[in-house]
Amino acid sequence: MKKLFAAFVVLLLATACSSTVVPPPKTADYYLQEGETFFDQGRYDDAIANWEKVRDSYYSPELNILAEMKIAEAYFLSGRYVEAATAYEDFLKQHPENPRTSEILFQLGLSYFNQILSPDRDQTTTRNALATFTDLQNRFPDFPRQYELKEKIAQCRDRLADHEVIVGNFYLRTDKYQAAVNRILPVFSQYPNYSKKDEAYFYLGHAYLMLEKRQQAADAFNTLYREYPSSKYVLAAQKLVEKEY
Repeated sequence: MKKLFAAFVVLLLATACSSTVVPPPKTADYYLQEGETFFDQGRYDDAIANWEKVRDSYYSPELNILAEMKIAEAYFLSGRYVEAATAYEDFLKQHPENPRTSEILFQLGLSYFNQILSPDRDQTTTRNALATFTDLQNRFPDFPRQYELKEKIAQCRDRLADHEVIVGNFYLRTDKYQAAVNRILPVFSQYPNYSKKDEAYFYLGHAYLMLEKRQQAADAFNTLYREYPSSKYVLAAQKLVEKEY
């Protein structure tokens, strides 16, 4: 009887094992949709993890490209701008003729732009943003977001000019007057639309004054008086001239 019962149990187990359904492997489309669901919920890391599976499956070139773009977008929207820039750069290298190149370039520029530091610090990301936006402007003159693009370019150029003037003023305050001139003078030719040229003319005139280059100082201050008569630096320049003379 015991032998019969044991045989019956073995038969039941064998039957159960043979009827177990193995679920089919998840497809690239499945992971794509899972990523979309997580993305819509703001769960960007989970979305990226699913889209990386799509990308790494090599299911189709079209899905790979879509996954790469979505990964970059998720990085960007989550504020991980370094990773976003890397993802956009990789995309442009791998798909240089993609019809959405202009859009990707803009997003790459924004990824750099959102990393820009204060004007007294390193401006590498500002230069990267400016180079990317300028490349976009030159290659795609019909880019639909031209107004926004021009604004970003102007902001980048203003930040770079700010940096030069701040460094020049540092040299001025530390009695390195020629170094101050060398840093500030090129600002007027390199950044003709700089929004704080009155400040730059004041520092330039001050540096020339300390170098006893009176004609150059007078030229800088006269330009300040003529072009920015309501600037606070006009009175500062007048007081400085009175003090030195």
